Amino acid sequence: MYGPMRLDKSTLLMKLLPALTGVLACLCLGHWLLAGGQTHGFVPRLPNADRGANAAATPVARLAGTLEHFGGVPATLPGAWPSFRGPHGDNICTDAVPLARSWPESGPPARWTLALGEGYAGAAVFNGRVYVLDYDQPRQQDALRCFSLADGQEIWRHSYRVRIKRNHGMSRTVPAVTAKSVVTMGPLCHVVCVDAGTGVYRWGIDLVRDYGATVPPWYAGQCPVIDNERAILAPAGSSVLLMAVDCATGLVLWKTPNPHAWTMTHSSVLPITFHGRRMYVYCGSGGVVGVAADTGAILWETSDWKVDIANVPTPVVVGEGELLLSGGYNAGSMLLRLREKAGRIVVAHDFRLPAETFGSDQQTPIFYQGSLYAVVADGRLVCLDLQGKPRWNSGTHRFGLGAYLVADGMIYVLNDSGTLTLVAATPTGYQQLAEAKVLAGHDAWGPMALVNGRLLARDLTTMVCLDVARH
Repeated sequence: MYGPMRLDKSTLLMKLLPALTGVLACLCLGHWLLAGGQTHGFVPRLPNADRGANAAATPVARLAGTLEHFGGVPATLPGAWPSFRGPHGDNICTDAVPLARSWPESGPPARWTLALGEGYAGAAVFNGRVYVLDYDQPRQQDALRCFSLADGQEIWRHSYRVRIKRNHGMSRTVPAVTAKSVVTMGPLCHVVCVDAGTGVYRWGIDLVRDYGATVPPWYAGQCPVIDNERAILAPAGSSVLLMAVDCATGLVLWKTPNPHAWTMTHSSVLPITFHGRRMYVYCGSGGVVGVAADTGAILWETSDWKVDIANVPTPVVVGEGELLLSGGYNAGSMLLRLREKAGRIVVAHDFRLPAETFGSDQQTPIFYQGSLYAVVADGRLVCLDLQGKPRWNSGTHRFGLGAYLVADGMIYVLNDSGTLTLVAATPTGYQQLAEAKVLAGHDAWGPMALVNGRLLARDLTTMVCLDVARH
């Protein structure tokens, strides 16, 4: 038989613990309500916030982001380089400013230099402003930065948070700019439009979340196009291959279907006119397509041209309905011809060349005064005629994957380590005019821009503005 129950201190505490916990929870709830119900940094899980490797496991970007103003003032210099490959989309500068044909040993003078986040994003220039889509690594933000062409001082910056990892650099694309608008595409396929003068946000699109795009290897390299104040984009997503977006409102004007499920490449959209009809040409993962500029309808397509691993160069117009396609990874090059037949556009090709003859890994070739110029896979600068016959090459002088452009009858070509070489743009032979080390870093692969005698070039972390005018 048992006597009366005795409660020691530990037993008593165990019996009272549930009640004490309930009282403490009520006190905490009351304190939270009195404080206004704020979460103090806790963020609720959102639909599509985690999208695996394709979006680098980051939350949905708030593309409206933040706008900061600085002390820079736009330059009064004329001229523009408003998008990838310049004002005419051919990487040729036609400014009237005469350019120097030789430099001192120290090279052309630097007007200014500025530090950038790791990447290869080139500059666009409009109304005395330089626009660069940078990546701010400490703040983990895509940042559209606006500088003065005169002195490199920052004017404003629009940024939004997006966490990405280093993958052979981060930023890669060139903004598209008009007097009214700037459109950018970030490394993870975030598209943003802001006011060109003030940087005020208008609209944004996440091509991965909204259209099922797949971020290409080494991040997005497609440079947006603005045509008649419409942003032309190639998401190459689950159901949309190309699309047009009104820059003023963000309204999607048309969408091209993606019947073959092509995915996004690093190549950019090329606007052309064929027999009076405006169209957009795009190299997707499965071939090349031309779509109507007014409706987005597919006008022609071919699967004869594909590049394994990564299609980077954009098609080059070499005549009415004639397009040169080039690529790395042993793709070489091909001349594509468009012809009208019974009211339809048919596609054929004239010649195909092996990589060692004329294939460009990273930069887009230039067609200038009847000749084609490119840096091929082994780093040589090569000149080719339109029948596919080589005219000359730079021999032992190699340039790696560096950028190049044409101006005033000369080719400016940058090698990997930041040495700038000036070469005569002539089919008669390789004629080197000048050479100088202009950047101290490495991976000088970003597209260059040239406005009013000022050449903008960059390596992995630095941009320089060089005075290449003839004085």
